[in-house]
Amino acid sequence: MSTRGNKNKLNLKIQAVNQLDTIPDKQSTTTADETDSSLIAAKLADLQMSPTEREQLEEFLKHKKELPVLSSADLEQVDVLGSGNSGVVTKVRHTRTNIVMARKMIHLEVKPAVILQILRELKILHSCNSPYIVGFWGAFQAENEINICMEYMNGGSLDLIMRKSGRIHENVLARISIGVLKGLDYLREEKAIIHRDVKPSNILVNTKGDIKLCDFGVSGHLINSMANSFVGTRSYMSPERLQGTKYTILSDIWSYGLSLIEMALGKYPIPPPSEEEIEELMQSAGPLTHPSTRPSTNSRGDSVDDNSPKNLAIFELLDYIVNEPPPSLPPKYFSHNFIEFVNKCLVKNPKERATLTYLMNHAFVTSDQVIPLEDFISWITKNGIDKDLPSS
Repeated sequence: MSTRGNKNKLNLKIQAVNQLDTIPDKQSTTTADETDSSLIAAKLADLQMSPTEREQLEEFLKHKKELPVLSSADLEQVDVLGSGNSGVVTKVRHTRTNIVMARKMIHLEVKPAVILQILRELKILHSCNSPYIVGFWGAFQAENEINICMEYMNGGSLDLIMRKSGRIHENVLARISIGVLKGLDYLREEKAIIHRDVKPSNILVNTKGDIKLCDFGVSGHLINSMANSFVGTRSYMSPERLQGTKYTILSDIWSYGLSLIEMALGKYPIPPPSEEEIEELMQSAGPLTHPSTRPSTNSRGDSVDDNSPKNLAIFELLDYIVNEPPPSLPPKYFSHNFIEFVNKCLVKNPKERATLTYLMNHAFVTSDQVIPLEDFISWITKNGIDKDLPSS
């Protein structure tokens, strides 16, 4: 593929959104009243979860009910967790309650009315209560910044874990997949929401063994305001989204399949690495020299994927996703169940792609190859990003 001339032969673009994307033929029943604690408790009673998951969720909601109105004055920064084009994420302590949170600060050059609309749209997060969705403490405005305060996950995101410790073994990915699929299923069934941004950086873990999704697209105004910051996100988008056609939750499944290959190899897989590169990746026992996919710019000012051996410009990468065969796992290194699971996710025609129901019953996530919970917790304790975690 040439790196010269028109980088965008397909005229690929990410269209702005005017409203929250919902599942076709499903109605979102979320209203402002759903933040009422009695209604939330009633909805929790209908959700399938273990006694431990229910206890943890009820404890979170109890503290949330007692939390004063959030403001910058009450938040003391403890550590910087990450930063990127979309904003800075910090670990903070709420000084009046001693609750530790993760605060995402997003700077926007938009009109005050747009910021108020974003804050209104984010209120839907108050009703997203699931063991597989990162808890939402609240959001507020500070000058031109949107501050989103979320449940603190001390293991961190999977992309940060990869940077620290390298690729992730498939038995760990099997357990992670259970949490991701249940999170996507909750968003679909209970909220009629498509996540739209599934990737390693939006999958978080903690030392209780929880796996939770974050940063799903509930605010069309926020997405539109940050349109120029979504270069990395585009590299996980399904072919149908990149072509601007109608898409469903099956688009999230494509994104997760691509994320699984990246986490299993320790490298973003488009274009596919050579056999020599795969051999080197599989022999890597520690942190990788290259980060998880973080597109940047080259000397011409084009966006490039740092993990790509060919340094494709962003529109060349998107063209590759649409026109070339999807990536796959090398059979030499991975089980049949894992390879089949991923291949079912990465079918270019969404009508032939695996559904959530199919994947949730697949042998990859139901067999004994899933790492036991206690071993998974030990893995998080060893590889989590919080420097205060105990050593295993």
